[in-house]
Amino acid sequence: MTDEVHIHTHGKAGHISLNRPKALHALTLEMCHAMSAALSKWEGDDAVEIVLLDHAEGRGFCAGGDINVLRNSALNDGGVSGRAFFHDEYQLNHQMFEYAKPIVAFMDGITMGGGVGISQPAKYRVATENTRFAMPETGIGLFPDVGGGWYLSRLSGRLGQFLALTGARLDGAECLWAGLATHYLPSDKLAEAKARIVEHPDRVGGILAELSVAPPEARIAGNADRIAKHFASDCLEDILASLDADDSEWAAKERETLATKSPQTCKVALRQLKESSYLTDFAANMTMEYRIASRVLLRPDFAEGVRAVIVDKTGDPKWNPATVKEVKKELIDSIFAPLPTDEEWKPYDL
Repeated sequence: MTDEVHIHTHGKAGHISLNRPKALHALTLEMCHAMSAALSKWEGDDAVEIVLLDHAEGRGFCAGGDINVLRNSALNDGGVSGRAFFHDEYQLNHQMFEYAKPIVAFMDGITMGGGVGISQPAKYRVATENTRFAMPETGIGLFPDVGGGWYLSRLSGRLGQFLALTGARLDGAECLWAGLATHYLPSDKLAEAKARIVEHPDRVGGILAELSVAPPEARIAGNADRIAKHFASDCLEDILASLDADDSEWAAKERETLATKSPQTCKVALRQLKESSYLTDFAANMTMEYRIASRVLLRPDFAEGVRAVIVDKTGDPKWNPATVKEVKKELIDSIFAPLPTDEEWKPYDL
């Protein structure tokens, strides 16, 4: 067991609390394994009726996976350890999605990437005034994984495509408006909520409803029509042209944002969400995302994006391919192609 995640039972509740505050509770392989083991144990334990998922301290719920580990894998071991991380993290995502008992995720802080992957499968997703939700992968040459294809493609009004491409951050009120959260609680009510749920897990819905408050106005709601219009296409060139044809300040800002993102990742994300929207099985989505992950991990944009954004913090990634036009369909096809049978992703219980 790792010290980086606290795992306990309190009465009828299993409790998983992420504990890497200096890394905003980013997930390591060991944390994923510990969480999966606990969920497996509790699933067969009639004494555990519900699972609570939160973070120990600090301003992050979960900022994602350990990106530096992945970059080091891409640069030093041909992606072997990086693929192992993705494979097992995706198993955890799928395990949570299919879990037989209700999970309550308290998204009280930065919820990005891998944090989205472990909160969105939960039946109850609690946002607060501290929530900052994003899938910022186009900025580091990765892609919106951990089930992002499934969740984002199912948001209304092309909001998912907008979030995937721009990496826009949503606050707690916006998460509730979009359906990414089920409840909005003040952070000072979370301790009471957890204590009451532990006592009465059968009343979780009522407890969260009683402690919920009316959120502030969701700012993104005011741009919903613009998002639906400009991000309507699954073709990146169409989206850029639509924004270019709009002389509003909002369109100019979003166009400027997209100009900083990896063209390869943007095209991958649009195809990913399109294909996921046709899937009826979450495991099939994770199989697709693992194929993508195993390949983009070794593409130039990932190591370069992490260097520019996280390592050197220069904010000046040199993308390769450098322009949208240079990202050919053949490249995208190769990223989505099936893997050899013995390398394909497999669910946790197989």
